[in-house]
Amino acid sequence: MFRSRLLLLSLLALTLLSGCLAARPEPRPEPPGSGPRLGGCPVFPEDHVWNTPVDGLPVHPNSAAYIASIGADTGLHPDFGAGLWEGAPIGIPYNLADTATPRYAFRFDYADESDPGPYPVPANPRIEGGSDRHLIVLDTDACKLYELFDVDLAGATRSAGSGAVFDLKGYALRPDGWTSADAAGLAILPGLVRYDEVAAGEIRHALRFTASVTQRAYLWPARHYASSATDPDLPPMGLRLRLRADFDTSGFSPEVRVILEALKKYGMILADNGSDWFISGAPDDRWDNDTLVAELRRVKGSDFEAVDTSSLMLDPDSGRARRP
Repeated sequence: MFRSRLLLLSLLALTLLSGCLAARPEPRPEPPGSGPRLGGCPVFPEDHVWNTPVDGLPVHPNSAAYIASIGADTGLHPDFGAGLWEGAPIGIPYNLADTATPRYAFRFDYADESDPGPYPVPANPRIEGGSDRHLIVLDTDACKLYELFDVDLAGATRSAGSGAVFDLKGYALRPDGWTSADAAGLAILPGLVRYDEVAAGEIRHALRFTASVTQRAYLWPARHYASSATDPDLPPMGLRLRLRADFDTSGFSPEVRVILEALKKYGMILADNGSDWFISGAPDDRWDNDTLVAELRRVKGSDFEAVDTSSLMLDPDSGRARRP
């Protein structure tokens, strides 16, 4: 009798256990964890196009013409640094926020291509100087990126040229043909050189750069152009360049060498009209301006090559990239 009762209890326990196991949801795969991060948030997933290496991809067939149009003999220039220039930080600053940060509605010049918001704006936010006046805010609770172009916070009505919101955990691009706070319709923050990354010894994403004359066209992942020129030898928005593999970086300072090695592995994406070969970064008082300018200008346009990134695209409306 005892053995029969024990057997019955064992069968009942197994039945309950198997029911629990059957009801348990399948474990979700862990999100990529080795991509760039900021404020506890991913700066897009590891397999996003911004964070995908391009050192093994083929050279674009029109590479030489693109390089020549931007300036084969012109050197790189850091559009970032320490201190102030005309009263504003040198570079494109960013701000960190959370759910407690006040939100505001904005009036946009390009309202039909802007996300309505509202946008978080910290007290005394850091805004880029010059004519672009970018305001970049990362909500570290929601991991959402808010970017504004030509922002004006004076007066009762806050205004900007355009505004865009990005989910840094996802892959969504702007609607096709839409601008963002950048001419190419891309996010700005993912392409900035940040001092903390350089100090850590590695940048794990592509960089953002500008050219003075661009084509009336754009390549994935860009979504927008800002030119009327149709010359096919001019660079289109979204064009990705990389530093040639045989370029010797051994004679550069440790900080600049980190930047150059990132340009070899991840390259840089043409994101806006501006001075030729200007690389974007965040201001930081730890930068050595003299070293940045003197060493980067030694790297010429002819040291780069355009990359054919068409094989990375999985979906034209997604930033998710096929891993090379």
